[in-house]
Amino acid sequence: MRLIDTNTRDFDQLRREFRWQIPENFNMAEAVCDRHAIGADRVALLTETAAGQRNRFTFAQLKEMSNRFANALRSMGVVAGDRVAIVLPQRVETGLCHLAAWKLGAISLPLSVLFGPDALRYRLEDSGSRVVIAAGAALDRVHALMPDLPRLERVIDCDDQRDGFWSLLEKGSAVLEPIHTRSDDPALIIYTSGTTGPPKGAVVAHRCLLGNLTGFEMSQNFFPQDGDLMWTPADWAWTGGLLDALIPAWYYGCPVLGYDGGRFDAEQACQMIARYRVRNAFIPPTALKMMRQVGDLRALGIVLRSVMSAGESLGAQLYEWAMGALGIGINEMCGQTEFNYIIGNCSEIMPVKPGSMGKPYPGHRVEPMDENGHLLPEGQVGELFAHRDDPVMFLGYWNREQATKDKLNGDWWSTGDVGYRDEEGYLWFVGRKDDVISSAGHRIGPGEIEDCMLKHPAVLQAAAIGSPDELRGEIVKAFIVLADGFEASRALQEEIQNTVRTSLAAYEYPREIEFVNELPLTTTGKVRRVELRERERRRKGSASG
Repeated sequence: MRLIDTNTRDFDQLRREFRWQIPENFNMAEAVCDRHAIGADRVALLTETAAGQRNRFTFAQLKEMSNRFANALRSMGVVAGDRVAIVLPQRVETGLCHLAAWKLGAISLPLSVLFGPDALRYRLEDSGSRVVIAAGAALDRVHALMPDLPRLERVIDCDDQRDGFWSLLEKGSAVLEPIHTRSDDPALIIYTSGTTGPPKGAVVAHRCLLGNLTGFEMSQNFFPQDGDLMWTPADWAWTGGLLDALIPAWYYGCPVLGYDGGRFDAEQACQMIARYRVRNAFIPPTALKMMRQVGDLRALGIVLRSVMSAGESLGAQLYEWAMGALGIGINEMCGQTEFNYIIGNCSEIMPVKPGSMGKPYPGHRVEPMDENGHLLPEGQVGELFAHRDDPVMFLGYWNREQATKDKLNGDWWSTGDVGYRDEEGYLWFVGRKDDVISSAGHRIGPGEIEDCMLKHPAVLQAAAIGSPDELRGEIVKAFIVLADGFEASRALQEEIQNTVRTSLAAYEYPREIEFVNELPLTTTGKVRRVELRERERRRKGSASG
């Protein structure tokens, strides 16, 4: 079942010998659920809510329930290629919606429950979603948007017991003949942060799951093993939660722990890890930094076997802390929605160099290149490109053919990361070529934030950058030129912050705002964010010194 030969303990040998075997037909729902529903009653999902309600679901139950909901969606007219939006936290309905959509050949669209109305409106309109499944405050926001979304035909409430998700599911037949999808057929659209303009929808094929697996197995120290149980605080609406934790763990028939409890609480998370005897986890660096403040983790009875971390740089100090506090070497990983799980570590068989990105996982090729597309030798800094002959590569941006072409250089895909390879083959991250902000594991595009701030009558010009922050890696900082008739004040700053927080998402609002007389511009009138970033790094460097 594993793709990696565990008898081979040489990382570089595994890379040299590995070859992909991608079938012509492949469907993620069958691969991660239905084939495990035969025979033994295997546990697939353990869930807990903030109120302490706990549930347990087997693969057999997931298969039957997803069949029923797929039939319910089919009765609404959902067919192959239709987009089904899912605005839910870590709960069983989230997984069932994805499985049901994939069984119909439809495309699931995961959306964060943190999204405000503007963020939801854009993604639902751009994707042309026909159906939305949501709950709580997110449901209210979607209902309010319906007049602006003529292609949205049905909104399903997960908490409505009479005419909502569960009543529709119960009416659907448990017998279903799934669509036989090809490996290259689209399965997901996940919106990524754009540096200019609105976010772009990355169309991900069914085969992408297979492309994730070598990295997943190795970053979790040869997953699966007896007793493995997967957990992540990452939202299942993001690549990190869905494709780096939930779906690959299910591929191996292993259980996953889901927690629907709102904002991350480090002490509560540590207690839950111990209580459920979680063995494997994806934990972003910001969450690890918060867990570091909890105290003696071993005294809680934590038995973690492997931890992967990604989204921002882990750093040597955090790595050393985990070695002492948890007794494990955290495996840092690097990937993108468009080209996921391609670089990382496996402390089981390779020395980890704290601070490095690791090496390309088996089946993936990543090289630093110069501006002319030439491969660079050891030690020389260039942009990191990934080779396109890879099952994990996405299909392209939704309705953005030119944007896809702009990221290609012949047989290579531009990651936008700048780095170099050392003499032992480890890759080291130097910085981003573009302006994407990495804050607490979230990749945030400045364009959407700037557009949101410009809607405020007081804002004449705006620029958003990532400002260095000890806890989050970076925070969003905004530089604002005020319109005539407005004066800088604390009240105005809070008003603009709340505009972004409520319209987009809480993690996107500018935690710092600086009112300025002018912004640095190029000769063509574009904001030079690089100049603002350098200015901010110098300021914070001087303050810390």
